[in-house]
Amino acid sequence: MDPIFLTIFVFVIASLLGFELINKVPPTLHTPLMSGSNAISGITIVGAIIVATASGGIFAQILAFLAIACATVNVVGGYMVTDRMLGSFKKKGK
Repeated sequence: MDPIFLTIFVFVIASLLGFELINKVPPTLHTPLMSGSNAISGITIVGAIIVATASGGIFAQILAFLAIACATVNVVGGYMVTDRMLGSFKKKGK
């Protein structure tokens, strides 16, 4: 089997599985679950840094930079959503 077809197959199966799993999560759990899972994008940041430093091609470095930028936005946004959500449970002070 050609590696590109295997890659596309894994991507399609992962997309369908992810879609089904997200649809099964009740709305009350969606925000805490998603804001916590956004921190997993830190793994993407580390991987993109490794690719950016190890690769010799400019195209790979550009893709690695874009991956770092998008994953960083995802991590920061996840922490901001989590902080805001946790702040809604704090008692209002005087």
